[in-house]
Amino acid sequence: MGALRFLYDCDPGADDALAMLLALGRPDALDMIALTCVAGNVGLEPVVNNARRILELCGRRDIPVYSGAARPIMASRGRTSIMHGADGLAGSTLPFPTMPLADGHAANEISRIAREEGRLHICATGPLTNLALALLLDPDLPDFISAITIMGGAAFCPGNTTPLAEFNFAVDPHAAAIVFDSGIPITMIGLDVTRQATVTDNMIRQVQAIDTTVAREAAHLLINYGSKDPCLHDPAAIAWMLKPEMFETVQAHVTICTDSGPAAGQVVAAVSERHLAGRTTNCTVVMLVIAEEFRRLFVNALR
Repeated sequence: MGALRFLYDCDPGADDALAMLLALGRPDALDMIALTCVAGNVGLEPVVNNARRILELCGRRDIPVYSGAARPIMASRGRTSIMHGADGLAGSTLPFPTMPLADGHAANEISRIAREEGRLHICATGPLTNLALALLLDPDLPDFISAITIMGGAAFCPGNTTPLAEFNFAVDPHAAAIVFDSGIPITMIGLDVTRQATVTDNMIRQVQAIDTTVAREAAHLLINYGSKDPCLHDPAAIAWMLKPEMFETVQAHVTICTDSGPAAGQVVAAVSERHLAGRTTNCTVVMLVIAEEFRRLFVNALR
């Protein structure tokens, strides 16, 4: 079986950048055919710059980068995160990118690429605005998407942006609600599992020992981002696509709260027969990862 062809929708962000390095380090298993950008960890301009900086670092100028939504669906501006530094890459010294942005808006391009592929896998590790817009613009789009792997949400644990909500879903809860209502098979890698996928000093030493240009940038991100947030949120989504057997999951019917206030973006995950109340499940919620195996997977990809 060949490498899984997928579209990566993201908001780089240090952990998105690390996820990119993990995915690009395993071309035997993953084939990133396009990258769409959404404002999230930082604003849209640094996001599209950072995506291209990482692709150029990895010698992958062949992957088109499309600019997308600069704000949530129902808000004039979104949140940003202080965890990633002013540039989004924790003060990286990577040069400004020279590869051009591809023509077209991310939402339109998601629809076009999905139809060209026939059955497209999407990995989304930022706010879900681009995907929601694509679904609104193209009602038949679910027929052309095989699955969505999402980093976002907190099913059975506290949030990290409000007591109830994880960052990506809190930024654009309405977009998350649209995606989860789409009927597309979804795997949710949320805070329940990403808080287990942490940076360790030994992991950093192993990455530093590789001593390549890519590994040195990875070490910079692990040290400077990891000192603020040790959880490798977005790489966990790529790791699921690479090796799902090192995770444990539960089937749930997930809805997203779109109320204003601290509940905006809250995941309501029904698992028991009583809570499902006759509804079918719509999401695979990832609950557990073998952390040491995850860290080995990441380090080996950099090699």
